[in-house]
Amino acid sequence: MKVQDMSFKVGQEFKVRVKPNDDCASFALNIGHDSENIAMHFNPRFDAAGDQNTIVCNSKSGGSWGEEERDMNFPFVRGEECKFYINFNMEQFYIKLPDGSMMNFPNRLGDVKYKFFDVTGDARIVGIKIQ
Repeated sequence: MKVQDMSFKVGQEFKVRVKPNDDCASFALNIGHDSENIAMHFNPRFDAAGDQNTIVCNSKSGGSWGEEERDMNFPFVRGEECKFYINFNMEQFYIKLPDGSMMNFPNRLGDVKYKFFDVTGDARIVGIKIQ
């Protein structure tokens, strides 16, 4: 699923409801300007790319990936619908995970508005809301 010309600005909350497939290896949510300039790549990995039950975050600028950051708190369950929330400012993205815990990721592009997002991988989007 890819959406362009959507507006997600500082002060807004991005709510995502997703259901990982029963055999989900990983899924990813990308927020940015386009596929070559991604401010936040949020990638829960059940068992993918050598990671198990790990959330990997990264950014991409001009088509080049930055340094990955990992969080071992993994409140996602295959086959179970969940929701998480994203807010951001010029310095950080704040992600409220399904279990209520928080994680942060730097806003490496440093912008106050993003217009692109996509979701890839082994999960179905149940709902998305920006308010």
